[in-house]
Amino acid sequence: MSMITTNVGSADRIARIVVGVALIAFALFGPADITWKWIGWIGVVPLLTAFLKWCPAYTLFGVNTCSR
Repeated sequence: MSMITTNVGSADRIARIVVGVALIAFALFGPADITWKWIGWIGVVPLLTAFLKWCPAYTLFGVNTCSR
């Protein structure tokens, strides 16, 4: 079993947290039109990747924003 290495750096994490919180706030407090509410819940993804410090898409494309 291989260990997951971090590939999300500090500035990237901050941006993901801000975007995630903003999208979830949109879902909770945005327009009442239910067809657009689901877009806000996509904010869970950047929050998870920020807290895990790992992004599966970065792994696929070989991207790493961590300082070495």
